[in-house]
Amino acid sequence: MSLKIEAEQLLEAQRHFAMQCNNKAWSIAEGPDALLQSDELLNLAHAAAFHWEAIGKDLDKMRASMLLANVHAILGMGASAMSYAQQVSDFFLAQASVPDWELAFVHTIHARACACAGDTKSYADSYVNAQSAIELIADPEDKAIVLITFEQLTKPA
Repeated sequence: MSLKIEAEQLLEAQRHFAMQCNNKAWSIAEGPDALLQSDELLNLAHAAAFHWEAIGKDLDKMRASMLLANVHAILGMGASAMSYAQQVSDFFLAQASVPDWELAFVHTIHARACACAGDTKSYADSYVNAQSAIELIADPEDKAIVLITFEQLTKPA
């Protein structure tokens, strides 16, 4: 028995799975038990990136890379976290206009990756950039969302 899926249905399914995996991965990453769910967290982040790669625009793909940078840093994978974080920083900082919350996330995730990779100088710089960007977030709900991740970081010495 074969199941034929129309191209439009496949795109809808890819988008559905991309969003579901993305949202669940962020939810776990923001929680206190992320390390206890490391396999699920890593699988979800990579599944989200896989689906966004298939159907997303450049922005979607970079947001998936941001999630990968965050997850890899949480799990102690410094080299890959830095690779993803640098791709994300290069992309977003080259844009003419980036939403305030997204810029704050870029710096926050970059800081987390630097800390994981042991780059204390870049960590301190990114931490300060994140702090400054967070202060500029206009919407209190957006700010609260970014702060969940930022407050997981340790203030640099």
